Amino acid sequence: MSKQLISATELQAMLHEPNVVIFDVRHDLMNHRLGRQHYMQAHIPGAYFLDNEAELVGETTGTNGRHPLPNPEDLAHLMLQYQVRPDTRIVIYDASQGHMAARAWWMLRWVGFTQVMILDGGWQAWLAAGGVTDSQVELPQVLPKHQTVIVHVQQPTVTAQQIVAQLDQPEYTLIDARAAERYRGEKEPIDPVAGHIPGALNRPTSANLQADGTFKSAEQLRAEFDDLLNETSVGSVVCYCGSGITACHNLFALELAGLSGAKLYPGSWSEWIADPSRPRLPE
Repeated sequence: MSKQLISATELQAMLHEPNVVIFDVRHDLMNHRLGRQHYMQAHIPGAYFLDNEAELVGETTGTNGRHPLPNPEDLAHLMLQYQVRPDTRIVIYDASQGHMAARAWWMLRWVGFTQVMILDGGWQAWLAAGGVTDSQVELPQVLPKHQTVIVHVQQPTVTAQQIVAQLDQPEYTLIDARAAERYRGEKEPIDPVAGHIPGALNRPTSANLQADGTFKSAEQLRAEFDDLLNETSVGSVVCYCGSGITACHNLFALELAGLSGAKLYPGSWSEWIADPSRPRLPE
């Protein structure tokens, strides 16, 4: 078991161990109710459901992207309700090849939780391994809103303004996590404008996975990212996507590859295009 990934058989063995919290983050970007519906029908025993559109997102303003980050203190307070402590082992799973799980993984690391793992292969791998399921709904404690939570944000981010300021003399190596046709501006099923940020490289999240939906080995990921970055320091890497969700898939894959220190542009393309003065390709 790596520090970042856990297999279905490994999770089965630790299912009833103390100080382990499991989160179900199944979600459909086109049908926001579907994830909770699937959780209600069946989930890993003891798992709590986290809603990507209600709990793992901040307030949208129309100019800050489709899935802005929540207030970090609010997220840390939410974790208190689920009895998550700094030493708690957290396992996250989804049914969408790790995209939603990687976002939750990054966010929990962002507010200081270090023992966070993704179930490799997600819900499908759990079922394929013969994992038992449950339909009992697990609810968190209700804690006073005024309870103080001190957060030391751990994961680095950059803003649209920082990216704009360095476009003429690039300091960042941008990696766009969207499918190649969206990156090229040939197809845009969600946002009103197609294209990408000038200078960005393209690493679709599908490139991080094997045919069965599990992550590639650390060695293979390292070789592929080394080839993509061409000796560029990982500290200059900024990952983005449509709204900051699937970018975390690349950040997770970089971490698996032993390449720590890349940054997230949380607003991503949906925030970038909210200001028509920001350049984009194709023009």
